[in-house]
Amino acid sequence: MRVAVMTAGSRGDVAPYTGLGHALAQAGHQVTLVTHARFAPLAAAAGTDFHALPVDPLAELRSARGQALHRSTTGAGKLVRVIALARSAIGRTADDLLEAARSSDVLLLSSSLGPLGHTIAEGLGLPSIGVYLQPLAATGEFAPPVTGTRSWGPLGNRLTGQAVNAAVDRIFADSARTLQRRLDLPLTRPRAARRARERQDWPIYHGFSPLVVQRPRDWRPGLRITGYWWPHDPPQAQLPARLRAFLSAGPPPVFVGLGSATVPDPEQLSRTVVRALRTAGLRGVIQRGWSGLACEDDDMFTVDEVPHQLLFPHMAAAVHHAGAGTTAAALRAGIPAVPLPVQFDAAFWAARLTALGVAPTAIPLRRLTAEALTAALVQATTDPSYLRRSRALATRLRQEDGTGPILAAVNRLGNSPARPATSD
Repeated sequence: MRVAVMTAGSRGDVAPYTGLGHALAQAGHQVTLVTHARFAPLAAAAGTDFHALPVDPLAELRSARGQALHRSTTGAGKLVRVIALARSAIGRTADDLLEAARSSDVLLLSSSLGPLGHTIAEGLGLPSIGVYLQPLAATGEFAPPVTGTRSWGPLGNRLTGQAVNAAVDRIFADSARTLQRRLDLPLTRPRAARRARERQDWPIYHGFSPLVVQRPRDWRPGLRITGYWWPHDPPQAQLPARLRAFLSAGPPPVFVGLGSATVPDPEQLSRTVVRALRTAGLRGVIQRGWSGLACEDDDMFTVDEVPHQLLFPHMAAAVHHAGAGTTAAALRAGIPAVPLPVQFDAAFWAARLTALGVAPTAIPLRRLTAEALTAALVQATTDPSYLRRSRALATRLRQEDGTGPILAAVNRLGNSPARPATSD
């Protein structure tokens, strides 16, 4: 079958789908990764076709509107600003999504493109499946991950989850309405479309482990948790020679990286991180990322993009922004973490790390000090219980097959008569 995997966002919103796409391609499907042009090399390395979307997420974050995100200190405040940012960009992707879908037999849709993808699938009569990286369906068991808040109790959590989903739906409302007209579909409001999907039990598979987030008991049957979809790294991939030499020159260092998060003063943040590492007596591998962190010295090494699967097993611990992808990579490597949640779902994943006993504490980036980071690093690297729990969990995670259920679902579609997708 011709499978289009559609996603948008940062590298962490794309990389897991390279592993999923590679597994589908190995099983004989023709897979096209549909995402931003800057991630074309990831598709090539995974052996999938590629269809570019016109929006550059890094340029959007570096725009005046993107920089305004730094002025919001609460999860709710940032959510409002990111909705405005996303609404201004999302319409530019509609034509390319439709073009990619026209040459496909099935659409696999990330949450970041869900409503547009569902509209296109319905209009073209294509089956579609949700492939999400976060547990976004409303539940009474925890607060919506994107708000970065603690539980408000079963009723409060569920009501807030429904409100957040309604707010996110509004990002796509104008573009979805335009597509409905183009595809001769009935004009459907976002709330009604979401309710129809839920009534029809539209399938959504979640690419994280039930060992990390248990499936909520109040979810509808079509919401499943499969296990992680690990990014695909080519067999010949290896770390740069200079980095290998640095790793060999001393004890295991600590990784520090903020992934796709941007910060207002990268130089000051870099100084804070280096001071904490040195006070704790630790070497560091600092990833530049989209935040621009950097330090080069005998005890510090700066890297750009390197496969976490290859790098993290050499680390004593990982200090990271608690994005879903980096969180998963550190868990897979079996190393302790010190999460510095920045925004959206980061606080949710950071809380899971501390609850699992693989991180001593979470330090929100806006409250980061060298002293607080030093204390957390000393605890994470000297208390053997964190390493022991990390290794035990990693062993169990590696036994999961997160891509298997998706492959089975796509194969079932290939063995069934064509049927129209549900709306969203």
